[in-house]
Amino acid sequence: MLDLTKINQDWTLFLDRDGVINHDKDNDYIRNWEEFRFYDSTLEALAILAKKFTRIVIVTNQKGVGRGLMTLEDLQRIHSNMLEAVDQHGGRIDKIYFCSDLDNDSINRKPNPGMAFQAKADFPEIDLTRSLVAGNRTSDMEFGRNAGMHTVFIASTHPETPFPDPRIDLRFDDLLGFAKAVQG
Repeated sequence: MLDLTKINQDWTLFLDRDGVINHDKDNDYIRNWEEFRFYDSTLEALAILAKKFTRIVIVTNQKGVGRGLMTLEDLQRIHSNMLEAVDQHGGRIDKIYFCSDLDNDSINRKPNPGMAFQAKADFPEIDLTRSLVAGNRTSDMEFGRNAGMHTVFIASTHPETPFPDPRIDLRFDDLLGFAKAVQG
């Protein structure tokens, strides 16, 4: 079980994007900035989390790029605008990792841990045992377990997901609920 009181500046937060930071589209992709909508409490949550975690990174599967439903430029525009809004509201995202691979066996496609290993290579101070992932799908939880992290389930899009579950350390209704719990 994850004890939130033990989290300090040595910890790293890995965040899923769609369904955690922004509204997800059911069985579809956020294809451009015009379709991207933050949850109402996301920017407040990220400002709180920026004070608690030394590193905050996003790890997101983006098969829509691989399928040609959106361009890499579309994805980069989404991320650029998202980062600007987060920064303007006192939050911080240190880096965004995405996997556009179509092959579910790709090391970088969640639930496989490749994006966590990319982050560790870019930020050698990351200790995956002192890291946690917050995501809205069980594949995010499996990604965390496969990388040796703690897991926080955000029940925004899949509230029916059973809890307790061996893949899930903690569960919150939204990112702000988690941020306030970490804040103490």
